[in-house]
Amino acid sequence: MAPRHRRDTEPRRRLDMAINPLPDTTSPSASDSVADQAGVPAPTRRGGRPSRNEAERLGEKILDAATALFLADGYGATSIETVARRAGISKRTFYHRFADKSALFEAVVHGIVERLRPANDASLFAGGSLEQILLGLARVILRASLTPEALGLFRIIVAESGRFPELAATVAGQGARQEGIVRIAAVLERAADGVAPEAARFAAAQFMFMVVAIPQRRALGMGAPMTEGELDAWTRDTVKLFLEGFRGSQRAPA
Repeated sequence: MAPRHRRDTEPRRRLDMAINPLPDTTSPSASDSVADQAGVPAPTRRGGRPSRNEAERLGEKILDAATALFLADGYGATSIETVARRAGISKRTFYHRFADKSALFEAVVHGIVERLRPANDASLFAGGSLEQILLGLARVILRASLTPEALGLFRIIVAESGRFPELAATVAGQGARQEGIVRIAAVLERAADGVAPEAARFAAAQFMFMVVAIPQRRALGMGAPMTEGELDAWTRDTVKLFLEGFRGSQRAPA
């Protein structure tokens, strides 16, 4: 849900190269040139690298297959062979785009995180009172955390990070949560003159946890899932409780 700040560009570059390999840049054959000059369509070339559009579609096909399998069967039970078979590709084609299953999972997580980001989140952090801003943020954060993809990813991390410690690191490496904390902390600092940056970041982290924790646990089966009315009341009551505590901490003597 946080904005797309410039972060370390190398992981993103690797993902882009995996999903969108460069198309063939070889020059047309002599027969193609003759056909062009004669005003007739050139014969379709066989073999060689796919076009950029074909490469993009193939990359999306692989990631769609992998996302469905990871979320349904988990990380450990999903093999490269299964992904390749579901995507209708060879293992050689797979390895041309991804170094291993860990790299594939990183690309899947990246795709999920990007899909959960609001299209234009800059407006969420500006305008209106602090309460209005936090209400808007709470609704967006909660809605994203309760999507099937977010819940499925959370299940994988909880169930399998003991055997595969790199899974939690992969999710954390996307930086979405930390980015959200930093931006919410900036809102709190603007609203409360004199609040220390460390205190604002701590408060922002608590705000995100308060908004998400119980509704997400109930959506995962630890209690009855909340209805739309209950979720709406939850966001209002959580923001009210948070603001009472945050403002009270600013009035308290040092």
